[in-house]
Amino acid sequence: MFKKYGIIGLILIVFVEINFFLKIEPFARWYFPIVWVGYILLVDAIIYHISKESYLMNKKKQIFLMLILSALIWWMFEYINFRLGNWDYINIKLFISDFEKLLFGWISFSTVIPAVFETVHLLTTVHLFDALKLKNKHMITKRLLYGMICAGVISFILIMAFPKYLFPSIWVSFYLILDPINCLHKQPSIIKHLKDRKLSIPIALFVGGILCGLLWEFWNFWALPKWIYTFPWGGPKIFEMPILGYLGYAPFAWELYAMYYFVRNLLMKKKEEII
Repeated sequence: MFKKYGIIGLILIVFVEINFFLKIEPFARWYFPIVWVGYILLVDAIIYHISKESYLMNKKKQIFLMLILSALIWWMFEYINFRLGNWDYINIKLFISDFEKLLFGWISFSTVIPAVFETVHLLTTVHLFDALKLKNKHMITKRLLYGMICAGVISFILIMAFPKYLFPSIWVSFYLILDPINCLHKQPSIIKHLKDRKLSIPIALFVGGILCGLLWEFWNFWALPKWIYTFPWGGPKIFEMPILGYLGYAPFAWELYAMYYFVRNLLMKKKEEII
């Protein structure tokens, strides 16, 4: 039987879609956490219906870590954006107080990692990319891993120094730093999957990041409080995002994956992969 919280999630999504036109407050200005909580509930219920296992039903500690870490990570990106100046928010005066605005931010940002991971978990649950493998094994040396870490650190420094030209690299630099560290500490990593010729998780993250990106931009487009982009280039737009900008969502998912397992290793000392 389909879990009731999945039905609640679907109702929340439908309500938000209708309310984009009705604009009933306070739900109109709180669309982001409402629709993404709905999405997370719905996808988790679908996963459980297929496999009888899901984050909300079987991995509550991990989902709690995702929520907290997700909010902290996106606040970090917000501070970095003070230097990059890539996006801005409009109609935030609709919030009745600074406290409401802050609460909205914390709850909204906490949904980012769960949304991406649930999407990726769904893709792996239906075994969409299981047959894809690299033909040959590749040697991953410590020199290569340390080289990637150095490249990530250097790229982040250069981004901060020349944000106008190098800002897209922000969606890669943390991956370059943290995924090799995870690999060195025998934690789940994209590098380890590639070393073992396994492409299912890397591609599922790649696709899941873009799918979530499309939904973020689609739901943002119709909203009252919303973000807009101030890229110096990027070409024609789909919703508010320049087309080239969607390419950033794929490595962003890899970056979230690396960040999550880096922090989880510090706090929980677990080695199993939860996607």
